[in-house]
Amino acid sequence: MAETVLVVDDEESIREILTTWLEDSGYETVTSSNGIEALRELYQHRPDLVIADILMPEMDGYEFCRLAREVSEAPIMLLTALSKEHEKVKGFDLGADDYVVKPVGMEEFLARVGALLRRRGKSTVAQVEQTGYRDSVLAIDLDRHEVWVREERVEFTPTEFRLLNFLTDRVGKTCGLREILSRVWESPHYPFEVVKWHIARLRSKLEEDPRNPRLIITVRGVGYRYDPPLR
Repeated sequence: MAETVLVVDDEESIREILTTWLEDSGYETVTSSNGIEALRELYQHRPDLVIADILMPEMDGYEFCRLAREVSEAPIMLLTALSKEHEKVKGFDLGADDYVVKPVGMEEFLARVGALLRRRGKSTVAQVEQTGYRDSVLAIDLDRHEVWVREERVEFTPTEFRLLNFLTDRVGKTCGLREILSRVWESPHYPFEVVKWHIARLRSKLEEDPRNPRLIITVRGVGYRYDPPLR
């Protein structure tokens, strides 16, 4: 069965270009012109991937992303003309898995789509094959897709969850930035800053003092390492 992609953009010409690229590559598509309509399509069609603009009428892409993440674990790609760093960070904070700045070429766009869908499929398999991770601070339940920090449940976006699982699966070992991008994002089309932004998000949820992390350690010039607590 072909995977379904929900395309949300208020510009009809953009929707037509994206759906043509996707359908020519074998995907099924559903389209919406604003965030409110897109939420209805999300409930009805349960797409495998969502691609949304940010600057839309009635409900912008940020608010749509926040609400969509509450009810769906489908990967979300924000495809927008907004290119400032704080705009990208806001998108990731609200649960986006990818942030692509317009204009984007067909090959890169389809490569990112494929990478997001592959990660989604592998994440489902991993949850079946593994039980999780636990130490005195952190507990990860892969079957239930839940994370507990100091005995309190904490919400993580799908990308944050994959990154945390990747680091804890290699507990005590340094993971290079290229390795993290390759294994977690599965695409060469991402800058190292994407990893850094997500590491900062993990620290804000895990560390008692995110400015002086004791769990997720920076190995300068190399990457990051998860060190289990001593107690």
